[in-house]
Amino acid sequence: GEMVLKELLKHPEVGLVPVGFVDDDRTKHNHRLGGYPVLGGLGDIWEIVEREKIEEVIIAMPRAPGHVVRSVVRAAARAKVPTRTVPGLAEIVSGRVKVGALRKVEIQDLLRREAVKTDLEAVSGLVQDRTVLITGAGGSIGSELCRQVAVFGPRRMVLLGNAENEIFEIQQELRVTHPELATTSVIADVRNGERLRDHFGRYQPHTVFHAAAHKHVPLMETNVAEAVTNNVLGTRNVIDCSVQWGVERFVLISTDKAVRPVNIMGATKRAAEMLLQEAVARHGRNFVTVRFGNVLGSRGSVVPTFLKQIHAGGPVTITHPEMRRYFMTIPEAVQLVLQASTLGEGGELFALDMGEPVRIVDLAADLIRLSGLEVGTDIEIKFTGVRPGERLYEEVFFRGEDVVPTEHPKVLRSRSNNLPQDLRRRVDALIKAAQKGNDEDVRVLLRWVVPEFHPESSAGAPERRAIPAPRWSRRRMREGAPRPVPVSERRSGSDRRAEERRSELNRLGRLAQFMGKDQRVGLDRRSGIDRRSPVPAHSDTEMGATA
Repeated sequence: GEMVLKELLKHPEVGLVPVGFVDDDRTKHNHRLGGYPVLGGLGDIWEIVEREKIEEVIIAMPRAPGHVVRSVVRAAARAKVPTRTVPGLAEIVSGRVKVGALRKVEIQDLLRREAVKTDLEAVSGLVQDRTVLITGAGGSIGSELCRQVAVFGPRRMVLLGNAENEIFEIQQELRVTHPELATTSVIADVRNGERLRDHFGRYQPHTVFHAAAHKHVPLMETNVAEAVTNNVLGTRNVIDCSVQWGVERFVLISTDKAVRPVNIMGATKRAAEMLLQEAVARHGRNFVTVRFGNVLGSRGSVVPTFLKQIHAGGPVTITHPEMRRYFMTIPEAVQLVLQASTLGEGGELFALDMGEPVRIVDLAADLIRLSGLEVGTDIEIKFTGVRPGERLYEEVFFRGEDVVPTEHPKVLRSRSNNLPQDLRRRVDALIKAAQKGNDEDVRVLLRWVVPEFHPESSAGAPERRAIPAPRWSRRRMREGAPRPVPVSERRSGSDRRAEERRSELNRLGRLAQFMGKDQRVGLDRRSGIDRRSPVPAHSDTEMGATA
């Protein structure tokens, strides 16, 4: 606060006249700092603004957590005065901005958490003087990985992606910020295994960060085959190339939607996690997965959508008032991805501590206030209903996973070996169906590959319709006839089991067209219970025998 005061007094041309301080430390109340009074605590902001005729509030707390920043912004909005802030501690430490620099309060400030402490030495040992390959290098996470990895001085950075403009932009940025760094841009699709093998053979990376993926939940619900070929086939190709060319470290960027998935995107990312774990079981490599939630500012994030709706005069549309999500900023997520990559021994799933889940409606209301508007008066919030593939809450681990802390307080570790013995064959059948483009067959096979995939559990799944009871005459009631009650479309226990058996047989018939003869025979010999139960991963020899 005192530093900001000095800057304001030093530069009167900015037109900001200091009036006083607000601080929750009661020992400072009724005292003066730098000649200006401490007027009260944060809870007194509205009263102070009214009494002192304040025209703007400056938040000079770079270490303050998000909930404190939110309370100040809301108090200032109630008093109808704008707010500005000094940068967060992470921005100051990075050297990108000075302490005295002021800017508008952004949504990242409202979700601010304690700055992540990264073990710089460990990360440096992972990439310094090494060749690092990043897939999806032009995307939100991929490009930030490029920025942060570049700081540690890799020998070469291979930027791989199929979006030429985004790859061009990040390469040009790196050439300005790190002119000494050798960068190679590769325009390629991870689904093209032959092209990937050529580039892996040419550059032989030591470390691979696999960030390329389709991540848009509603879009993938209607583009199922595309989700499978990109997220499953693409991941399998990158893993296979990494094994073939001796990659030492591999990090798969995954999502909390892979936990008990209810949508296509989450199920395909879970299949990708399983492929990585299978590769570790077979080859003993140091390959790991890192899961995290929604990333603020990424493409497809709700924040840009909300801002466009606010700019257009509203309404801001939200699917459900109780929809909650975990959020991280892009730099924060990537810092923890790098940290997790140094902790792995092979096969682990790392989840990042994302704090408390945030209600989307609260996020929207804060954005409206930050725009200088009022909810309900200037901008309406409209609830549109949950979309297919969505659920109200997300999780970061499966129930029953062995979750343990790591040396880093913001990173949790688990192992999950609950893999079907014939995972590769199942994935082969899934990919074959996806390449044929039949979305319905792909959905059936995806549930075979990922047994915990239950799309009917999503909040947006169609509800069962009730069949109304027929009208019952008084005469029949007098005759003692039993009165019917409303029933749902669910059948009785025996009928339902028969229906499930018919559905199972039909499903197996559809699966058969994507399998070889020996695989069909093997499947037919397993009981219904066996077919539904995952088989733990086996040793290298056993896995090799089934490949």
